[in-house]
Amino acid sequence: MISARRDLLVGTAERLFQQNGYRATGIDRILAESGVAKMTLYKYFSSKDELILAVLRGRSARWRTWMETMVARRATAPRDKLLAIFDVFEDWFETRDFAGCMFLKASSEYSLLDDPVHRAAAEHHRDILAYLRQLAAEAGARRPAPLARQLMLLLIGATAISQVNGPVGAGRQAREAAVVLLAKALD
Repeated sequence: MISARRDLLVGTAERLFQQNGYRATGIDRILAESGVAKMTLYKYFSSKDELILAVLRGRSARWRTWMETMVARRATAPRDKLLAIFDVFEDWFETRDFAGCMFLKASSEYSLLDDPVHRAAAEHHRDILAYLRQLAAEAGARRPAPLARQLMLLLIGATAISQVNGPVGAGRQAREAAVVLLAKALD
């Protein structure tokens, strides 16, 4: 029961942060929508920032698992996986409930590099970058780290464009650019 209340708080906060932003979502709104008492909230989290960190860490773990699973369903070879990532992102951008990247939003609202919320958002992107670097190395890239950074730039750019403009094919366009990068890096 105790864990269920914590999970309810985190789930409600995640939904509200995604819809309204972190700073615009107050604790009272989270409590009202979750039906959890303030005392219970502070039993699990000493501050709103601590709740935000729990949301980001949970979302990051689920998102990475989802992304890697979806990529693995589309491709088996590392080179093909590097391109499949863009297809997975494009599918995400086209979902009806796409409201942008929670991690880009968090790093924007908590812009100081040493802020714990900003660091949690950056860690999510570092994890994706590590996945790209691993695939680039497995695909035989001569320089997997720079290639991974270039692909990450395309993914973040496509995400930001989709966040601002809606589903405009940014994932497909980023994939086309990735094909060029991969041809140069792998051949």
